[in-house]
Amino acid sequence: MECATCKTGCQKFGLTKAGTQRYRCETCRKTFTPAKALGAMRLPMDEAASVLHHLLEGSSVRSTSRLTGVDVKTILALLVHVGQKCKRLMEEKFINVAVNDIQADEIWSFIGMKEKTRVANDAGMLFGDVYTFVGIERESKLIVAWHMGKRSMNDTDEFTTKLSRATSGHFQITTDGYAPYKVAIPNILGDRVDFMTLVKKYGVENLQDQRRYSPPMVMAIEYDTIIGEPVQARACTSHVERSNLSLRMSTRRFTRLTNGFSKKWHNHQCALALWFAYYNFGRVHMTLNETPAMASGLENHVWSIRELIEESAKF
Repeated sequence: MECATCKTGCQKFGLTKAGTQRYRCETCRKTFTPAKALGAMRLPMDEAASVLHHLLEGSSVRSTSRLTGVDVKTILALLVHVGQKCKRLMEEKFINVAVNDIQADEIWSFIGMKEKTRVANDAGMLFGDVYTFVGIERESKLIVAWHMGKRSMNDTDEFTTKLSRATSGHFQITTDGYAPYKVAIPNILGDRVDFMTLVKKYGVENLQDQRRYSPPMVMAIEYDTIIGEPVQARACTSHVERSNLSLRMSTRRFTRLTNGFSKKWHNHQCALALWFAYYNFGRVHMTLNETPAMASGLENHVWSIRELIEESAKF
């Protein structure tokens, strides 16, 4: 046990009236009781880890409830509690990370209802279409920054600001042709980046061959240098698109044509924070044979779900 004030070792110092272990710092002599990783929740740690593992492998909340025997309300409370901690964990750990090649993209989902229905029913902005902006480092596969919001100039600025805070040095960045990137990245990242856009041109197939959710064939790729001197051979968005696929397949809220979509903005955000923290620290990438955090030098081992809960509780 380490003292939060002076970062030195502590010794056990009796129990509280409730039976909780107390500690005393050997340097500053302060006595304290460490905060519980799950806060006021009475769920056993092993059971909490099992619940989160099911959610991170694509199970819905109700499916997880049936598999684990944990009540739906408890599962949602656990998701919100740990998700909030994971969001702060990434904000604190991902500052001035050295990167070489960043790819940025947005992935679509919706909350409560789709945008057309939201507009027709005059629902609030916390419903309807929502986009998750993702920035991934090409070599380590590390998700260095993410942002959940609408597909707007303001949210693009917020995402780019988070990307600027999370990274250090000079690097190349590639995005799709979404116009707000062409304003936000030069304004916020400036001469720190070599910026190129990549736009894929798709062919139109015969009507009898069209499938609503099958992507058409890529017929051409257009490159456009925005600032700096980006290397066209390195310009690519395939890695961030592949990470978006992992997110969609491993998070039930993103699965199309189901009723597992998010009903609340905050729950959706917490589910994303949990996924990105797990992806970086606890999920071994098949190409790397280690986690992205290990590949980037931020960690030296794979985190278990329990360790993810305990480490995020420190923030």
